[in-house]
Amino acid sequence: MALAGKHQFGAIGDQRVTFIEKKIEKERMEFLKKLLEVNDFEVVIQEEKRKSEEEPQLYTVGVTDMVFNPTVYVFQRRLKTIDGKHIVTQDYWNQVSEETNPQYWKND
Repeated sequence: MALAGKHQFGAIGDQRVTFIEKKIEKERMEFLKKLLEVNDFEVVIQEEKRKSEEEPQLYTVGVTDMVFNPTVYVFQRRLKTIDGKHIVTQDYWNQVSEETNPQYWKND
């Protein structure tokens, strides 16, 4: 799930959450968990049910802050990178690039 303007919320177990991404692989889940925890969010993870043992394990990531919207926070430059030294950009959030230059456009 890429950044989208829609605020998605619901529950993981008995905990009300804002959904960050659903049905993602372990590496993506670990990246988002670490990034959100560095930014002082309480992260809730749920393992998705698998139809068979051969299928990869997928995860849903949520945070307990009900007003958190990833799109708003990224474009308002309110999140810090995992090392805490830079601002998260859309490409950094999507794990496309480690580049944290705040320009959202490319002039080639």
